[in-house]
Amino acid sequence: MIGKERIEGDLISINKKLLPLSWLYGLGVGFRNLLFEMGILKSRSFSTPVISVGNITVGGTGKTPHVEYLIRLLKDQAKVAVLSRGYKRKTSGFVLAGDDATVRTIGDEPYQMKTKFPDITVAVDKKRTRGIEKLTSGEYVKDINVILLDDAFQHRYVKPGINILLVDYHRLIIYDKLLPAGRLREPIESKNRADIVIVTKCPMDLKPMEFRVITKAMSLYPYQQLFFSTHEFETLRPVFPNKQKTKKSRNTQKTQSSQITQSTQTLSEALADQHVLLLTGIASPEQMLIDLKAYAKEVTPLAFSDHHNFKKSDIEQINEAFNALPAPKLIITTEKDETRLKQAEGLSKEVKSHLYVLPIKIQILLDQENTFNQTIINYVRKNSRNGLLAQSKDDHKPKDGDSSGDRPRTISFRNN
Repeated sequence: MIGKERIEGDLISINKKLLPLSWLYGLGVGFRNLLFEMGILKSRSFSTPVISVGNITVGGTGKTPHVEYLIRLLKDQAKVAVLSRGYKRKTSGFVLAGDDATVRTIGDEPYQMKTKFPDITVAVDKKRTRGIEKLTSGEYVKDINVILLDDAFQHRYVKPGINILLVDYHRLIIYDKLLPAGRLREPIESKNRADIVIVTKCPMDLKPMEFRVITKAMSLYPYQQLFFSTHEFETLRPVFPNKQKTKKSRNTQKTQSSQITQSTQTLSEALADQHVLLLTGIASPEQMLIDLKAYAKEVTPLAFSDHHNFKKSDIEQINEAFNALPAPKLIITTEKDETRLKQAEGLSKEVKSHLYVLPIKIQILLDQENTFNQTIINYVRKNSRNGLLAQSKDDHKPKDGDSSGDRPRTISFRNN
């Protein structure tokens, strides 16, 4: 569970006593990277456009929401495939997600994406080169236009056409240290492999001064682009929708009266005067806790480890924590946790009727959305083998709505 609440700013914590171990860890990681730079370990390129999204830190930087952003951007213009490792799945090897896919067969994050975007191809394979081969062979699926690699920045056996590195605004890598003293999985210099760097989880009102300070501190090369993104909350929706049309008893009506009205309220309206139990099993729930406190009367965190499989004792703890809250009350969880909570047994009826998921979408800040979108679209269009995307730029504006911003321009990446 979350310990002492951290309300603002820097969430980096360095254990100076462990710095000698970090130095040894850095030797090992540096030697591995050197083998790739020398060509002893081989990085493989593919003719199909490949876009990698990842980080060099332990903990959440928003990989899945950013992959979903790319899916929304490309799915109406190209045949998109997402390839993930499928962390904590109970299967092995290459698995193509079908209609019968579950969290156990492909992992919670791939399952989330397949559920939200059923028309795209989702596959999992620990060996990404093998996964790409199978996706492009025509044996499992035909005419894939672009492959999105989820959490693959460190998987150097694949050389993507665009390498996107995500950096948490609250845990900037330039101020962090290597494991185990800090949370870096690679030295800071590894950021030089990125074509695009996105500073994630920024405040909506990111000040121009902060932009300039971070831009200077990141010290990127001319071939690299820097963007800033934030999480935008969507409408709360119930994890267990009530589909019964029978008349409810007075007691049931009284219980349900504290629930929000689905799809008719803003987040501020839905959470006004509410006591919220924030239930998470993600790496970094702190920012979500901070954000929700601006809307609700009170927010009580109940946090488990990332990708946590809820056991009987956990479910009992959830039931007890919710019962202890004063009314009106509800539970908010994440989309990733929703996939596992739906399969958990033992949740009380009251918990189920007050359990909501808060979807999020990525927003590119500082009027840079159009520049980012066209950078991605131009790369896919120019490298698509079948030429389906070789159309006018006006045909490739995202259908979910464009933000006004910089004029689209073609970017020449060093790896292409």
